[in-house]
Amino acid sequence: MRAAVIEATNQLLLEQGLTGLTVCEVARRAQVNETSIYRRWGTRENLIIDALLADAAEQLPVPDTGSLRDDLIAYATALARYLTSPGGNALDRALASAGDDPATRRLRDQYWDARYAQSGQIAERAIKRGELPGTTEPRFVLEMLVAPLHFRIVLTREPLEPDLPTRIVDALLRGLVTAAEPRNRNGNRP
Repeated sequence: MRAAVIEATNQLLLEQGLTGLTVCEVARRAQVNETSIYRRWGTRENLIIDALLADAAEQLPVPDTGSLRDDLIAYATALARYLTSPGGNALDRALASAGDDPATRRLRDQYWDARYAQSGQIAERAIKRGELPGTTEPRFVLEMLVAPLHFRIVLTREPLEPDLPTRIVDALLRGLVTAAEPRNRNGNRP
């Protein structure tokens, strides 16, 4: 039942966006009772979060190559591939264009918090290996990595060149290392 409901939810999200999705329509498509959905997920928002996270987990696994640079490139490359697919592109636009009412804001926050918790493992492992300073914020690393990709998909609608993930990662890593170097009270490096 879960697989059918998740699939129906993701299909409807692509077709109708966040605001158009109803539990009644999900139930009809998945051929289950609406009460079964509410019993399992409790709310429409919980259902949407579960569906989005299930799709993201399948499409965007968190790599563990043993190298920060390689992990970031692999993750950014997978994200670029996902965002340029019809489903990923539609989902990214739906998340970006959804309103700011309290329920939608909670939904968006829960989705991104969960995604950053998963993908943040890349930076956490790099900190443990000594590739990044201990003061590095894993979420900030991932925000800097994915923002240019989402920016191009949602705002400028520019293509994502095949070498873009590598270029982003190299610029990000050079910036992180430099920004983490000690500075005196005046903001200068000793």
